[in-house]
Amino acid sequence: MALKVVSEQPLNEQTVLDAVQSSVHRLFGEYGASKANLKLTKNLPEKHQFVIRCSHKALEQVRAAIASTTTINGKNAAIQVLGVSGTLKALSKKT
Repeated sequence: MALKVVSEQPLNEQTVLDAVQSSVHRLFGEYGASKANLKLTKNLPEKHQFVIRCSHKALEQVRAAIASTTTINGKNAAIQVLGVSGTLKALSKKT
């Protein structure tokens, strides 16, 4: 899943991953967070884009959690899903 992060402050990959994980945890609890199996696979800091890997079974829950994220580290932020694909090659063609 390719994401674009718009924020008042520069963010690193661990901060973005933590924000998505905490949103999943907040919405779906410990069980939902464990099923999501989130991992950050790629970072394009010049474009403010990140690629996050998740379980295909939890894709809709992760998208809902991303949509509900409005702050990161107490600062206003928005995360947009740019594209979803099963492979990195196909995802790079979409974004």
